[in-house]
Amino acid sequence: MTRVFIDGSAGTTGLRIYERLSARKDLELIILSEENRKDPAARKEAIHAADAVFLCLPDPAAVEAVELAEGSDTVIIDTSTAHRTAQGWAYGFPELKGFRDKIRASKRIANPGCHASGFIALVKPLVDEGLLSSDAALTCFSLTGYSGGGKKMIAEYESADRDVLLKGPRQYGLSQQHKHLKEMSYICGLETAPIFSPIVADYYAGMEVSVPLFAKDVKGNLKEIAEAFKAYYPGPLVHFDEAADESGFLSASAFAGRDDMQIIVTGNDERMLVTARFDNLGKGASGAAIQNLNLVLGLDETTSLNYR
Repeated sequence: MTRVFIDGSAGTTGLRIYERLSARKDLELIILSEENRKDPAARKEAIHAADAVFLCLPDPAAVEAVELAEGSDTVIIDTSTAHRTAQGWAYGFPELKGFRDKIRASKRIANPGCHASGFIALVKPLVDEGLLSSDAALTCFSLTGYSGGGKKMIAEYESADRDVLLKGPRQYGLSQQHKHLKEMSYICGLETAPIFSPIVADYYAGMEVSVPLFAKDVKGNLKEIAEAFKAYYPGPLVHFDEAADESGFLSASAFAGRDDMQIIVTGNDERMLVTARFDNLGKGASGAAIQNLNLVLGLDETTSLNYR
């Protein structure tokens, strides 16, 4: 039986992973007591005893955990930002061309960021297929539910006496130094980081990431761009769909509670909008991490995941 340790199981992502894996009969979860869960010696023992470890930690603690793993044969799946562009680490988005085999063969897997998952899913296929130049100057806006901010933000939004400003959507990352920008540019092979506008709104979960494209910047019309996505993502966990019938709207919470991602192309031949919808805690975090675990274990990658 495969032994799994979740380092940081008290956090939002760790809890979701625990909920999914605790019901599986093919896995044994290593669980530390409350007094030992932050003790380096206890964590090191658990890491070395496990076949696979999820790191659901702040960046410095994730780096420390990797150091604790030295000398073991343990597979590390890191959900932090720490190793997403690091040499020797596989980037954990299997649907990207050539990435699935790298994940299967790797002992070090960096789980993608939530906003970054949507942007990369939209941009990298266009670069890979020669429809978008690597020197393109792009913009991206991304709506997310407040659960993406972790326990502190969840408590703020769900407090009875919360700040009145939390009633409306709030834009952040205003300095254009958001931590996801590095992987967004690196994985897509872009020469220039996009102008990125993340927005958190008053709903629990779900993401909607959009990248606008002018005809002069792409080699193809609206139909050709749509066909490229359809061919690149056959599913089941990332799939191209026609625009949903939502009376002219696209809800950012449509995929809450799911582990798949929907790609949509809208607009016209002059101005196109490519959009990814998914759950920031699903394909944007814990769902992706479990998919990567399934791959390295040689299992069907959709095992214990929720998708259409």
